[in-house]
Amino acid sequence: MGAGVAAESTSTAARLSEQPRFADDEAVVADDETLDQFFGDTDERPDDGDAEAGELDAAGETNATDQWLRSAIEWAAVIVGALVVALIIKTFFFQAFYIPSESMEPTLERNDRILVNKLDDNPERGDLLVFERPPTSTARDVNELIKRVVGLPGETVTIRNGQVLIGDELLVEPYLGEGIRSGGSVWTASCANPQGDGASCTVPEGHLFMMGDNRGNSTDSRSFGPIDSELVVGRAVVLVWPPGKFGRL
Repeated sequence: MGAGVAAESTSTAARLSEQPRFADDEAVVADDETLDQFFGDTDERPDDGDAEAGELDAAGETNATDQWLRSAIEWAAVIVGALVVALIIKTFFFQAFYIPSESMEPTLERNDRILVNKLDDNPERGDLLVFERPPTSTARDVNELIKRVVGLPGETVTIRNGQVLIGDELLVEPYLGEGIRSGGSVWTASCANPQGDGASCTVPEGHLFMMGDNRGNSTDSRSFGPIDSELVVGRAVVLVWPPGKFGRL
């Protein structure tokens, strides 16, 4: 039994020794050849890490582009919205103007900046109004003028002895500079009364008699007559420039 077992073992060992044996190098090479059949040259095999990194880079670039476009669109919307709001405000609510002459001194000086309320449609005596140049004005180099309301519709404005009267009452004008006196004829063809001596003008309905504070250096209703209220742009409410003079008007 022992020899038989030994013989069987020897025979089995002999059979095993007859099986083909491969070197480790050949096994690796064979594996390489199998992979090459699927992927070609080993240098061309995909690298999973590189592929993933490439996909991440592409995704990052896409996200960055999307964010830039979104930001650009948002800023464009903000700018357009601001322009629309500014246009609406300028058209219907407030508008800034600058003073080009000395006709409103000492209240307003040349190059002062003012803000005009365009919603105020109930002017009162003493208000500073910006209005479109009347068709009877000879000042063709300006489109808007600013003057002070002196006479209201139906009132008679008279200049006598360098002072302004409304009807028979003296008009108190604390805004005039020291020594400023009113002069000239106030009657024009736009007045509702006959010419007479030219010292008086009755303001027609729907019109206003306007005068500059610098009476000796102002072209106003003494020249072009009472203005139609439809020409009024708005009431000057704030002096915004220069900063040292900032305040209500």
